[in-house]
Amino acid sequence: MKLENKGLKVAFATLGCRMNQFETSALQEQFQVKGYSITDFEDVADIYVINTCTVTNDADRTSRKTIRQAKRRNPNAVVVATGCYAQVSPEELAKMEEIDLVIGNSHKTAVFEIVENYINEKFENKVFIENIFRENQFKTFQISTFFEGARPIIKVQEGCNSFCSFCIIPFARGKVRSAKIDEIVNQVKILVDKGFKEIVLTGTQLSQYGYDHKEGTLYDLLKNLVKIENLYRIRLSSMGINELDDKLIDFLISEEKIAPHFHLSIQSADDKVLRDMKRNYTVKEYVEKVEKIMSKRPETAIGTDIITGFPTEDKTAFLNTVKTINDIPFAYIHVFTYSERDGTTAVKFGDKVHPEEKKERTRILREISYQKNYEFRKRFINKDLEFLIISERDDYKIGITGNYIHAKIKTEKPVNTIIKASLKEIGREREENTAVEV
Repeated sequence: MKLENKGLKVAFATLGCRMNQFETSALQEQFQVKGYSITDFEDVADIYVINTCTVTNDADRTSRKTIRQAKRRNPNAVVVATGCYAQVSPEELAKMEEIDLVIGNSHKTAVFEIVENYINEKFENKVFIENIFRENQFKTFQISTFFEGARPIIKVQEGCNSFCSFCIIPFARGKVRSAKIDEIVNQVKILVDKGFKEIVLTGTQLSQYGYDHKEGTLYDLLKNLVKIENLYRIRLSSMGINELDDKLIDFLISEEKIAPHFHLSIQSADDKVLRDMKRNYTVKEYVEKVEKIMSKRPETAIGTDIITGFPTEDKTAFLNTVKTINDIPFAYIHVFTYSERDGTTAVKFGDKVHPEEKKERTRILREISYQKNYEFRKRFINKDLEFLIISERDDYKIGITGNYIHAKIKTEKPVNTIIKASLKEIGREREENTAVEV
């Protein structure tokens, strides 16, 4: 398919996690720098890049639906499927007549070059995939500017060495590969020199950073990062409880530059279900680590993920989860309804929980999550808090605290400024809170 690349319109659709969002942003920048025009996915484009998700069978279906939507918008467009679904099931995607290119995570940093070569008729290959478990080096994009408001997101690690029974992600992302500490430090220094106050570290399994090299673990990385002058705050994305040893926890709760906001997935609060999930910790071990954090930094926001309706979650197991979740001082809970994923070992259990029962369990836990989040925010009413201004609306700004409280603030201060404000009102949604500058 010979196309003149000058002025071609490229549209992106991103499904799934923050990692995909990060990588889509980097891909967009690569295309933009080379003269392509970025347009909305709902628009007619010359090239559509769908960054797929494969965490559940439903995610696969959504990915296929998105691919078909692209081809319907422009039957002559080049449609590219990349991401986790492309890595795990390339043959399945290659059979879709709507797809021109299937590019797995093993080749994601080469998406731009592959697309350019394809439109210039330099090859006729359709599928670009290699065994992800043979990848032993951390690869990232030369340019990467994914931001959440005024906060740069830095990918420091990829892959996961855990094989939870419900999860396909190790087969999509491979084993742990980590960036070098000095490279990360240099990248953060550049961002700080540009005036950014907070950086967010992310990865497939952030807490397994460094498990593949001898430079050090997440603890060693953070020890180096907090030394950077004028870096105000480091926020960590989701971590596994297994990797949080005493040394790391002691550092997290004593270092002021580390945001007191930790997302620690529990998935279930019943020991038998945890064993069946292959989570390799007990409820008691999880609770003890959370209690240690909260005892030293009581303002900390602890978030978590929970799966409802796992095949071996009977009514007793669910009630155990409800009781424990009520006892743990979570600031918020992300609740997911179990969905079978072909290729995972959990499939052997069957899908035993009735869909209506799953739905009800999900409803119950989401209501608990809302109440916990409301009570968490309520603790800080009329308290002076430090907010980082991360975005601007028509007549107010949005600020975020270290412990993940968002608020609308009327201020003349620009985005990426730290201000003190008193939290005055809390709403149902996080951006419905109101704070007044002091």
